[in-house]
Amino acid sequence: MLGRLKGNPMAVAGGAMVLFMLVVSILAPVIAPYNPYTIDPNAVLQPPSLHHLLGTDHLGRDLLSRMIYGAQVSLKVGFVSVGIATVVGCVIGAVAGFYGGWVDAVLMRLVDIMLCFPTFFLVLAVLAVVEPSIWNIMAVIGVTSWMGIARLVRAEFLSLKEREFVMAAKVLGIPPRRIIFRHMLPNAMAPVLVAATLGVAGAILTESALSFLGIGVQPPTPSWGSILAVGKDYIQVAWWLSVFPGFAILVAVLGYNLLGEGIRDALDPKLKGEG
Repeated sequence: MLGRLKGNPMAVAGGAMVLFMLVVSILAPVIAPYNPYTIDPNAVLQPPSLHHLLGTDHLGRDLLSRMIYGAQVSLKVGFVSVGIATVVGCVIGAVAGFYGGWVDAVLMRLVDIMLCFPTFFLVLAVLAVVEPSIWNIMAVIGVTSWMGIARLVRAEFLSLKEREFVMAAKVLGIPPRRIIFRHMLPNAMAPVLVAATLGVAGAILTESALSFLGIGVQPPTPSWGSILAVGKDYIQVAWWLSVFPGFAILVAVLGYNLLGEGIRDALDPKLKGEG
């Protein structure tokens, strides 16, 4: 799989974008040229220059520093929310696929009901009730985006439970919980890996949209979406406040999508016989 992944130039490009973002977010305290929270009244809305490579915002804060720290927020939201969605989706999909019958019917109807609601508007509705914060955003995105993973895991379990090793485990009297989580779930993780990678891109985009609307990560915490929200008010005089964070969101989402598609191609059974 790694060999096929390395041979896919688009996947390599996506992986390079993702790796670059990870390094930048981890090293943010080291590479950020300024404190992202420091206000400088003498440097308000300065264009890109040698002192401020990406310019400054309406409060004189260095845009490059705020975007570097904003990468931490975006990746944190992406990873944690997708982790929550993966855990919930794997548990529900595994139970539905393993037991079948009325258990499967009830859980899949729950999935169908959740899919009837547009995810973004469901997130908006929940955040209208709870206090907007980075932790609430992670939780809300996670618990409203597990349905696709549940369906993938259920489909894998319906196939796996007819395999010989599962039937042998049942004959030996191994408890169902151990069969599900020790024997079957590890064999069903390939499509989950793809869905999780693509899900990070969706979570980053959702967080940016929520912050742009003012109900996501709250100021003064830097976020690409909140920087864009400020940029729209000054777009005629400070183009850099819209262009640079918008480009960062584009690169992040594109990187995870390319990597996810590359992993999907590498795991495709039709390709396993090649090379």
